[in-house]
Amino acid sequence: MSVTGFDHAAIPVADIEAMLSFYAALGFRVNRDLAPRLFSVHFGENKINFHDPSLWQSGRFSLRGPTAVPGCGDFCFVWGASAAALAATLDAAGAEIIEGPVPRDGGRHSGRATGTSSYVRDPDGNLLEFMIYPS
Repeated sequence: MSVTGFDHAAIPVADIEAMLSFYAALGFRVNRDLAPRLFSVHFGENKINFHDPSLWQSGRFSLRGPTAVPGCGDFCFVWGASAAALAATLDAAGAEIIEGPVPRDGGRHSGRATGTSSYVRDPDGNLLEFMIYPS
């Protein structure tokens, strides 16, 4: 296989400012370099592009899933600190844990690496999973 990693995902967004504020509160780095139609949040060497409604509702932008609407995302992030630190960060961002912490099998050494996950929703309703792997 020649795929060596994951670079980015892109989602349509209903409220850009609410999303950027929320992700910034979680510790993501916000990029507005291509504003006003495209924004991104960065974590490690990865990013999520946020498509502004003026872009995805224009009818001229076809480089997207044809049925994607705000709230279509389901992302799992690896959390590199304690469960208590995660809970505090989520609380400070105004994110309510809707499930967890619960044991989950993640993508690392599939089937062998069980982590502990907590789930929240962002302002558009996208599902965010934060997985903590044992040290």
